[in-house]
Amino acid sequence: MVAEFVGEAISWRGPAPFVFVPVPPEMSVDIKTISNRVTYGWGVIPVTVTIGETVFTTSLFPRGEIYLVPVKVAVQRAEGVEVGDMVHVRFEIEIGC
Repeated sequence: MVAEFVGEAISWRGPAPFVFVPVPPEMSVDIKTISNRVTYGWGVIPVTVTIGETVFTTSLFPRGEIYLVPVKVAVQRAEGVEVGDMVHVRFEIEIGC
């Protein structure tokens, strides 16, 4: 499954501040339909993400009815992503057999 969208970078405070881009609700519904085949536990889903010229691996985090794409600090620096920026995100979920 490959998806692309533009979303606003947000901050969500856990043990440390993190930057995320929320997956749109309609895409989150589609992801939820395959989540039991692709999660490795706790509802997180491994993905390969592209933001700008940077490709990295991470996991989508479920948060209420949507998923969040974590933006690693190295990616934030490389692509100049800050909270409040509109970010073009492409991600791929590998669906096993």
